[in-house]
Amino acid sequence: MNKVLIIDDEPLARSIVKEYLQAYPELELVAECGDGFEGIKAIQQYQPSLIFLDIQMPKINGFEMLELVDQPPAVIFTTAFDEFAIKAFEAHAIDYLLKPFNQERFDKAIAKWRDQRNTQAPAKTGELLETAAQSPSQNQRIVVKNGSKIKIIPVFDIYYLEAADDYVKIHTSEGYFLKNKTMNYFEQVLDEQQFVRSHRSYILNIQQITRIDPYEKDNHIAILRSGAKVPVSRGGYGKLKGVLGL
Repeated sequence: MNKVLIIDDEPLARSIVKEYLQAYPELELVAECGDGFEGIKAIQQYQPSLIFLDIQMPKINGFEMLELVDQPPAVIFTTAFDEFAIKAFEAHAIDYLLKPFNQERFDKAIAKWRDQRNTQAPAKTGELLETAAQSPSQNQRIVVKNGSKIKIIPVFDIYYLEAADDYVKIHTSEGYFLKNKTMNYFEQVLDEQQFVRSHRSYILNIQQITRIDPYEKDNHIAILRSGAKVPVSRGGYGKLKGVLGL
């Protein structure tokens, strides 16, 4: 028996998936969730083999929810038309159901999931999330887990980002939060006119800079409004001058 979750904020959409699942007695529906917060808790509790996940949901969307799951299960996405999301799905050969869908299309998705079980699904999901993060709707905030709580950080609240082994520290007025991503990832997804890689281990929000002082040979130090001092390498200084028009 394979455990299944439905995560969708629309009751009608959940009921349709539930109805179509009745044709598959080997798939046990263990929970229905109305938002991503509930979804994360249910995934942790039930450890499902498969989830049906909506993209457009309140609070956090489907992509953001998956980023917070340590070992995401297999996913069949359900979505209303979203050109960016559909291109991302097709680029990474991940199946999706475009609402409204019928039993025949649902059956094809289940057949594809069966064929791909125990293959490279987790890797594909990871690649998809990297692509999805570049969507304009995704790069205006960062969603992190803070203990058992979920924190949504608007990008304009970020002071700077700092490399920390396999994580990145996101520094804000409330302290720092850890995100299991790389500096290269954030350099790609954040607005390059607002965030500059000042150093191999630092990305700066230029709105937070009060001054840039010389420091040892060709290096500099950026002084932020918060009083924090962030290293600026020779290459980073060149980038900052370009963005600041100096």
